[in-house]
Amino acid sequence: MARTTTMRVHLSRALSDFVAANVGENGTYENVSEYIRDLIRRDKERAEKEAFDRLGTELRRAFAMPESSYKPLTAAEVIARNRT
Repeated sequence: MARTTTMRVHLSRALSDFVAANVGENGTYENVSEYIRDLIRRDKERAEKEAFDRLGTELRRAFAMPESSYKPLTAAEVIARNRT
């Protein structure tokens, strides 16, 4: 079973009004918790996409380099390099 955490968030009146407009009968979400969970999920997806895009950029850059620029490394060297 998933562990849940209760958090308290303080909002300005303007933000509170904005949340209220998105929750309930006239809003997209049934309750504030559902709205906040959706915002967090979307932000998590955005952060994961950014990390994936950075990795793709690094890989494209690496594959575009001439083969002569590559240097053989042992597994220990790779592990040590990635610890820094």
